[in-house]
Amino acid sequence: MNELGLFPLNIVLLPGEQAPLHIFEPRYQELIGECLDENVEFGLVLADEDGMREVGTRAGVIEVLESFPDGRLNIVIEGRDPFRLVELTEGRSYITAEIDELEDEADEPSAEEVEECLDAYRRVVDAAGADLEDLDPRADSIAYQIAARVDFGTDVKQGLLELRSERQRVLRLAPMLAKAAEAVARDREIRERASTNGRVEPL
Repeated sequence: MNELGLFPLNIVLLPGEQAPLHIFEPRYQELIGECLDENVEFGLVLADEDGMREVGTRAGVIEVLESFPDGRLNIVIEGRDPFRLVELTEGRSYITAEIDELEDEADEPSAEEVEECLDAYRRVVDAAGADLEDLDPRADSIAYQIAARVDFGTDVKQGLLELRSERQRVLRLAPMLAKAAEAVARDREIRERASTNGRVEPL
């Protein structure tokens, strides 16, 4: 176990995912300042009305976009390895905790299972008319990459983060993507009909 500074937020950061953050609270200015000075990571954990989750993601600051005279920062962070909270600790202005690193089980999806997930993802992208960057087939997790690009909300992303094999993640994601593709296509058809004649015909 080792101790890690925590940044509880109402977001989930998946391994490999990048996200912008605006740092304004003094305690988190201190945390991020130490991460920058010492080139270390912090822990990002989902925190909402249900409390703080036990599983979070190590995060590294990969870019400082803007630094303000009052100490505020605009930064870009990147998700690294997942961890589990063991015990909260004290002594700093920001939250700290003892953590355990989490490893994936050796349970890889079959080529057919991966292709089914990728096909559903492509249908979502096509239905939305989106222009998303290509997936990296060399990355450890296709599922994490897809979930970082399709907005399923924090509960789904947290659920994927807590799964301990890539196969489990792919199998959970594929049917959700298939449903999303159908929903996006249906919504797009309704909007197109409404824009042409001002009426929506029942489907």
